[in-house]
Amino acid sequence: MNELELIPDLMYVTGGARSGKSRFAEQRAGELGGDLTGAGQVTYLATAQVFDAEMEDRIGRHRADRPAHWRTLEEPLEVASALEGIQGVALLDCLSLWVSNLMLRGDSDEIILRAADGLLNAQARRGGPLIAVSNEVGLGIVPDNALARRYRDVLGWVNQRFAAASDEAWMLVSGLPLRLK
Repeated sequence: MNELELIPDLMYVTGGARSGKSRFAEQRAGELGGDLTGAGQVTYLATAQVFDAEMEDRIGRHRADRPAHWRTLEEPLEVASALEGIQGVALLDCLSLWVSNLMLRGDSDEIILRAADGLLNAQARRGGPLIAVSNEVGLGIVPDNALARRYRDVLGWVNQRFAAASDEAWMLVSGLPLRLK
């Protein structure tokens, strides 16, 4: 993927933890999908995996917050393949967990970046809006261990690819959306 090539209908949404990213992305997905009447087609592509009770509770809250008529597709690893089968508006929440899932599987940085390019290529071929949500993890202190530094770096590179390719990019700070492009 040429980093200067814009992908029509790609919206990138980033921000820190509890910044309002998901809520903003869900609102935009509903608007793009004509969902105000409940008739729109929105597919929520979720990448979270349940590893403990706390994560199970978080996933449950996210499910409860989404409109009941939205389709949910849970895919922690093969996101590009899952995206190709989605019609209408797709909301990918989130790139951050997807990257960590790939790292936990043992994928190298190069493989993860190729997977990100593959996901962008899948969106370019698909037709239909994609809202991709990701955490901004590069604004804090330098992590004190190699794994956390690697995660910060790889996610930063993935985020750069998505922001560059998007035709619309937003950053949420304390619940307030700031348009980046």
